[in-house]
Amino acid sequence: MKLGLDIGRVIITPEGQGGDTSFLGGSIDDAMRTPPNVGMFEAVGELCERFGGQVWLVSKCGPRVQEKTRRWLAHHRFFRRTGIPAANLRFCLLRPQKAIHCRELGLTHFVDDRQDVLGYLAGVVQHRYLFGPQRRGQQTPRGLTPCLTWAQTRATIIADIESAGEGDSAT
Repeated sequence: MKLGLDIGRVIITPEGQGGDTSFLGGSIDDAMRTPPNVGMFEAVGELCERFGGQVWLVSKCGPRVQEKTRRWLAHHRFFRRTGIPAANLRFCLLRPQKAIHCRELGLTHFVDDRQDVLGYLAGVVQHRYLFGPQRRGQQTPRGLTPCLTWAQTRATIIADIESAGEGDSAT
C-alpha cells in the first residue's frame, strides 16, 4: 500500500480561507504565512504510520511555485511533523503527468482536490479520494470517494484499508 497526496488545496489551505491565492500569487513571506488545512498534520501523520512511511507528495506546479512549496514544507516542518520522508516529494508541470509518478511509485491510494487529476489516475490508482468542497451541483464521478475534511479523509482511508484486509500489513 502506498499513498499519494496533492499539495495545493489539500495540504495547504484553499483560497478564500487565507490560502492558495496568497501562496501562488503573493510573496515568499505571504506563502510562508499560508496555513495548512485544518487537521492535516494529525491526519497525515496517522496515515503515514498506517502506510509504513510509504506516502508521497505529488504536485503540479512550475519552478517558482516548486521553490515556494519546498520552503513552505520546511517552514512548517512538514516532514518531521508527518513522518513522510523528505525524499518523497515529486513535481510535474502538467496535471496528466501525475499519473506517470503514480505508476512509477505504485501508488494505491491518492488524495486530490481536482476531479480531472483523479480522472487521469483511473486504472493507475485503485483508491481515489476527491478532497474538499466542490462546485455546487457538481456530481462526483463514479470511482471517486468525496471527502470534505481531513478528519473525513483519514477515517475513509482507514476504513478502506481495514475493509480490504490491508490494515495488518500497513502497521
